[in-house]
Amino acid sequence: MPVVDGVELPETPLLDELEKGPWPSFVKEIKKAAIGQEKAMKEGKKIKLPGSAKGLLKVLELAYEEKRTHWKHGGIVSVIGYGGGVIGRYCDLEDKVPEVWHFHTIRVNMPAGWFYTTKALRAICDAWEKWGSGLTNFHGSTGDIILLGTRTEHLQPMANALAYLDQLYGSPAPFDIGGSGSDLRTPSACMGPSLCEFACYDTLKACYEFTMRYQNELHRPMWPYKFKIKCAGCPNDCIAAKARSDFAIIGTWKDEIQIDQEAVREYAKVIDIEEHVVKKCPTKAISWDGKELKINNRECIRCMHCINVLPKALKPGKEKGATILIGGKAPFVDGAIIGWVAVPFIPADELIEKCCEMLEAIWEWWDEEGKFRERVGELIWRKGMDEFLKVIGQKADVRMVYAPRNNPFIFWRELNE
Repeated sequence: MPVVDGVELPETPLLDELEKGPWPSFVKEIKKAAIGQEKAMKEGKKIKLPGSAKGLLKVLELAYEEKRTHWKHGGIVSVIGYGGGVIGRYCDLEDKVPEVWHFHTIRVNMPAGWFYTTKALRAICDAWEKWGSGLTNFHGSTGDIILLGTRTEHLQPMANALAYLDQLYGSPAPFDIGGSGSDLRTPSACMGPSLCEFACYDTLKACYEFTMRYQNELHRPMWPYKFKIKCAGCPNDCIAAKARSDFAIIGTWKDEIQIDQEAVREYAKVIDIEEHVVKKCPTKAISWDGKELKINNRECIRCMHCINVLPKALKPGKEKGATILIGGKAPFVDGAIIGWVAVPFIPADELIEKCCEMLEAIWEWWDEEGKFRERVGELIWRKGMDEFLKVIGQKADVRMVYAPRNNPFIFWRELNE
């Protein structure tokens, strides 16, 4: 067995290959965790899962040798009062690697915009080193902090530690478990107005309000399948809400792009405006005569390219708000879907309440009409946009067409029908 820092590690020739190359390796990090666990044990620290990182290395190496997994996504495991938030993981090598026979994952609800203090992070890690493997993933695709690997009997103590993280471990605030299963997944948001001058609404406030208002929906699975809300402050969509959320709130503006012509002329001294801005506009809405930049805002589709290239000269308009996209998701029943427009524009000061009204109407309809493991976007495809628009109280709008040049028509019905 190889010895590193006085600690024996299992033979892992296949995993060792993943440490080679210029990029950081998760194998290297697991080995560091294994060494840390051994040293902590020698120092007399109380650890509930000694050898778990070593065990994980053994299971991974064997899986690579045999070209098959030894993990089972098994059963429902959780903590008191929660239906979700814990991902059950069991290994079929109980006799060979008992250290990771149970290896459940806990999802932890992250702060809006992923703002942490080092004190908070150290507190989470201190608690997890005691009650779990010490291995973490920042972050899962939903956005949660992912705590990788603990046993069933340690789930409740770890949940209690998170709930009293401020008192027990000196965190600035306690933490809660996030969503998993057929429920509202943990809402997430970009950093919005805290760090981005393009933000068209307060993403952090919206994310916080949704999280606090919908605790029941977040922690107790009750729907046909999962539902994700993501808040992007502008059309750049840095959190990829369009592709990864059932309900994407994309910041935008209703009036004209603000132009500082003097700043444009300054940019023209160092970049070719015609080549890098005018010709790159997808709708040919921009013109430049060498002195003045003009934008035909009726043709602008808010792609953000011109603003990104000339940030000191161009800014989003003053009448800010958001567009609501519906139905984005990764593959399952009907394959990957990019969200399409459900509401073209909601003013920023009305956004949270209007979204809540819409969300609650959608959930009631989906809960009644949805099939098992059918996402909202798939339900809309099956039942028709006409029915969905009645649910959210919107009139048909050409901007709602999912795929241009396909049949966009919603047929007229008798009013008393």
